[in-house]
Amino acid sequence: METPVEIASHGAEISPAVQAALKDHVSELETRFGRITDCRVVVTGPGKRHRTGGLYDVRIHLTLPNGREVAVDHIDHGDERHSDLNFAINDAFKRARRQLQDEAKKLQGEVKYHEPQPSGTIARIDHAGAFGFIATSDGREIYFHCNSVIGTRFDDLEKGMHVTFAEEQGTKGDQASTVRFMGKR
Repeated sequence: METPVEIASHGAEISPAVQAALKDHVSELETRFGRITDCRVVVTGPGKRHRTGGLYDVRIHLTLPNGREVAVDHIDHGDERHSDLNFAINDAFKRARRQLQDEAKKLQGEVKYHEPQPSGTIARIDHAGAFGFIATSDGREIYFHCNSVIGTRFDDLEKGMHVTFAEEQGTKGDQASTVRFMGKR
């Protein structure tokens, strides 16, 4: 790490053994996820408040290359296990590992991106024939059958209603769609 780990405490005595454990946790993070340019750990001791008294709070702020940051500052006031300093430290660094893992996946491009569900409006509908056509934003018309409607009854669909759809290739090479009702426009 470029700069040493900065450890601060509020209302808690940080023994040399605890300081060494904090530094070891940061070193472990750095070996697993690469370079950490700056790290600040703040340990807040148990307070004397009625609801949250007796619990430790450990906050971690990590600075990564390219201006990325990871901040672990979630406090679980209802978890009595945080009355043990070692548990509170381990829990905070476990959350830091998860956040660093997410950041590493983003940097490596491993995060999945889901295309938005295509949508359109019902251009024509034939209730007697039990089929209809959806007008898409790219100017196409997509055929759908009454059996492919989800979220409402086919008989409730009307021309001009906004719907989402999923296109599927048919067994004979033709296009079919699954239609989900979204509401009137």
